[in-house]
Formats: sequence, structure tokens, C-alpha cells
Amino acid sequence: MDKKYIVKLSESQREVAKRVVEKLEGSPRKVKRAQILLKADQSQDAWTDSEIADAFSCTVNTVENVRRRFVESDFETALCGRQRANPPRQRTFDGDGEASVIALRLTEPPQGYANWTLELLQENVIALSIVERVSRETLRRTLKKMG
Repeated sequence: MDKKYIVKLSESQREVAKRVVEKLEGSPRKVKRAQILLKADQSQDAWTDSEIADAFSCTVNTVENVRRRFVESDFETALCGRQRANPPRQRTFDGDGEASVIALRLTEPPQGYANWTLELLQENVIALSIVERVSRETLRRTLKKMG
């Protein structure tokens, strides 16, 4: 059966894909997609989809999807995937909220406490109406990112 989506990489695209594979640049998904594109390239010795799937421990459907993305979108999308238009969840803190949490953390803890705890920060962030609700883990990640 003839393939609907034919991959023909340009020389520069082939070089980028080879560099990604050789130097393991990016995520494991990106490396696997680069390997798939290199082996599916019709201007070289192209492998069948089942050979590619067996060689790189993925499904034939994955190989077909990478081919389709290359033809319908572009090389960059096939290699890196699409970026989500909207994140699955809204961020708890915007830049001002993060700044408020950090500023609160840098102040003296309330009377009777030697240090700020995540629970104490959580209570104060909600009491000061910085956000309606927040988990301790979100606070921990926010503070870790800044310090």
C-alpha cells in the first residue's frame, strides 16, 4: 500500500535530526521523533513503518503520526510536537502573586514562630487574599523556583 504521508527531509533538516539523535538534545520524545524521521526519509534508504516501530520500541501508529505531522505541519512540529494553545490548568500565581508570596516569606514570621512553614504561608496567603486557595506544594514549588 502506498503511503499517504511521504517524508523527504532537506539536507538541513537531516543535519538537525542527526544532531538531536547523536547528542541526545532535548527530551526522549524528541530524540525518538528524530530517529523516526531519519528512518522514514524517502530521499535516503527508508524503512517501513513496522521496521521503524520495532527498532525504536514504539507503535506503527506513532510512526504514522510523526509522518503526518511532518507533512501537514512542518519539520519543527514533527520533531518537537505542538505547543498547547491553553494549558490544562491555569497557573495559581501570576507574577504579582509570586512576588507577594516571596515578599511575605522574607518578612518576620508571626509572633510565636521562629520560621515560616508552608502551612503558615498557606494560611497567610489565603488570609491576605493573594489567592482564594493554594496548596502547600504549589507554595513550595514557587519558593524553590525563586531561591
